[in-house]
Amino acid sequence: MIGKSTYQAAQKVAKTVEQHFADYYAAARERGEQKLAPVPSAQVIETIIDTAFWASLRHEEGQSPKISLVFLPPEMAGLPLLFKQRLPFKPDVLAKLSPGVERPGIHLGVWYEDDELYIWGTTRDIKYFCFVVDVSEPGLLVVKHRRKKGMGKFANVVVLKGDQVKVVDEESASLPDCPEVLTSLLGFSSPSSWTSSVNVLVQLAVSMRAHGHGGSLLVVPADTDEWQESIIQPITYAVQPHFSGLSDLMQQSKEEQQQSLWQRENQRVIDNIAGLTAVDGATVISDKYELLAFGAKIGRRRGHTPVEQIIMTEPVVNEGAVIVHPSQSGGTRHLSAAQFVHDQRNTLALIASQDGRFTIFTWSPCEGMVHAHRIDALLL
Repeated sequence: MIGKSTYQAAQKVAKTVEQHFADYYAAARERGEQKLAPVPSAQVIETIIDTAFWASLRHEEGQSPKISLVFLPPEMAGLPLLFKQRLPFKPDVLAKLSPGVERPGIHLGVWYEDDELYIWGTTRDIKYFCFVVDVSEPGLLVVKHRRKKGMGKFANVVVLKGDQVKVVDEESASLPDCPEVLTSLLGFSSPSSWTSSVNVLVQLAVSMRAHGHGGSLLVVPADTDEWQESIIQPITYAVQPHFSGLSDLMQQSKEEQQQSLWQRENQRVIDNIAGLTAVDGATVISDKYELLAFGAKIGRRRGHTPVEQIIMTEPVVNEGAVIVHPSQSGGTRHLSAAQFVHDQRNTLALIASQDGRFTIFTWSPCEGMVHAHRIDALLL
């Protein structure tokens, strides 16, 4: 029955999520947007999250479910695969279906009739701002929505892990020194920007996190070699000439970038570069997206002091900024990245941990120190 749940986090967050989607829907209507996905009620949200949570704790053939649920009637889905008979929306049914729908881009469609939710089939094409619940691992759920025109990664709204609830703070995008890659992940970039250079970093971050080995990616200015003063020489895996595959792709026309062939090649190159971050040391690319080196060892720049403190934030409601020693942001990768940005203030460092944490290090002119933006809640 809709609204009957036992997972307390679902009850806690349902009203907040309902308001989020209602606000987005109203704003889209004012802009003249048409054919928007329906806004789920708090009761529907609570039930879908509750059922997804209990399904995530089950096993099917020894594997935990990985599924994506969308709240949408079948007539609003593009090219739906319809089941002859509706299936009950229950944890055991979701677990049974999960092996067949776990690949990226496949969504199980959920709708309701007479106060009962049911599963009608699957789809790859969903509406703008459609309510999505992604089951990532046991006890870990992400509420998200599809961006306008479907470009890029879905925008996360809430992350639930057991009894922990993280509501994404959209106001973070308006803070001073907020890097463009974070603004984009929060969903405030224009749709066209998902084929722009800033979102190369979003794609690289997602791919780095996906390989699960942890890694470091340094983004340095293309017009100077000053960054090498913070790298222990010689660099074992320097790339000469610089690999320009990604840079060349980004210089192609917007029309070419809309083609599926371009998008597949772009993803292939992104994954190749992100894969190199698994090698011990840092991968270095220019701000024009040329690959310069990988496996590079970071060292303190001659004449510069050790970094003693950084400001750390997470774009989550009720999580304020804290000033800490850089070792509190993570392990060795984080400490060396903080030192690198401290010494090379026109650079950017993206750090993935093996446990799934992801941090962007930038220099904050406002605070006069390194700023660590923890963004793993946005990458799930």
